[in-house]
Amino acid sequence: MRDYYEILGVSRDADVDTIKKAYRKLALKHHPDRNNGSPESEEKFKEATEAYEVLKDPEKRSAYDRFGHSGLKGAPGGFTGFDFGDALEIFMRDFGGFGLDDLFGGGRGRRRRGGAQRGADIRVRLPLTLEEVAEGVVRTLKVRVQDPCSECGGTGAEGGADPVRCEECGGAGEVRRVQRSILGQFVSVAPCPACDGQGQRIVDVCRACNGSGTEPGEAVLEVEVPAGVSSGDYLAMRGRGSAGPRGGPRGDVIVVLDVQEDPRFVRDGADLIHRLPITFSQAALGAELEVPTVGGAAKLSVPAGVQSGQVLRLRNEGLPNLRGSGSGDLLVQVVVWTPTELSKEEERLYRELAELESPAPDSVEEVEQGRGFWSRVKEAFTT
Repeated sequence: MRDYYEILGVSRDADVDTIKKAYRKLALKHHPDRNNGSPESEEKFKEATEAYEVLKDPEKRSAYDRFGHSGLKGAPGGFTGFDFGDALEIFMRDFGGFGLDDLFGGGRGRRRRGGAQRGADIRVRLPLTLEEVAEGVVRTLKVRVQDPCSECGGTGAEGGADPVRCEECGGAGEVRRVQRSILGQFVSVAPCPACDGQGQRIVDVCRACNGSGTEPGEAVLEVEVPAGVSSGDYLAMRGRGSAGPRGGPRGDVIVVLDVQEDPRFVRDGADLIHRLPITFSQAALGAELEVPTVGGAAKLSVPAGVQSGQVLRLRNEGLPNLRGSGSGDLLVQVVVWTPTELSKEEERLYRELAELESPAPDSVEEVEQGRGFWSRVKEAFTT
């Protein structure tokens, strides 16, 4: 197993803020949602999260600094059974998407030694349109889960019989081994191999579920998505995932939001950017035009002499702010359109204009300093 400091790329005397920044950078880089669910990225994400969870905690870090990975086996909250679900929750707890703790409060506990094992979390991707982001939406999802076995009631034992206490660990779910060295006495703690850390053992296994205590099922979930969310935000349905083995509590359903692209807009937080083609005459003379908004359309006053690439702002016509009040703006970037085909009359007028107009400025800076060129174009069209 690699050194935790090496994984995060920090020195051994790094403070908590440095460790946190290093982890966040790595977690964002290797997050599976940014790497098409790559197993390699998932493993690196989990590895970085495990290193972060140890080094940010003074007690775990002290044990690790003194005894390495073996020093964590007996430490509170060690990493026996640490998996991707744990890593994802840690990331979302400290950095991640909207709603996990904000909406549902608190984090889930890991599997406890000597207690029932928690069921698996289920990740579901929910596509949303920009209109749904603007208004908020309630969606119904069907999710495949593991339910308690209908034959044994989830106990895993034939006829629903109660399990018996494990003789190997005495019901503790863990075994302790004492080792002596020149540095002193070390106590290592590991899940009991006889009962897999459950502290209990089944005598007659249920034939329907083969002792797992679960069977395939389906859950229907109503997901309330607030306005203003972004791709990659998370919502969690606490306790709605798969049932745990042999009566263990259910895991969570983690809904990953995926906002679909809208060809009319480019999104920048709560602001929306729209590119608006206009003609030479509209740019020179000004115009009252209609531009699309998420919910319909709005009137835009294009000032006379506007330059191609100039951005005009419509206040509060963007998306709602997720964690604040009000909405973003609609930013309209004007693009002056040059016709590729001209009628005979249009060609005649443009040739007349070419004889009247002055040469273009020598630099873009001169254009930005004034609207002299467009003023002369306006005069040519109006005379």
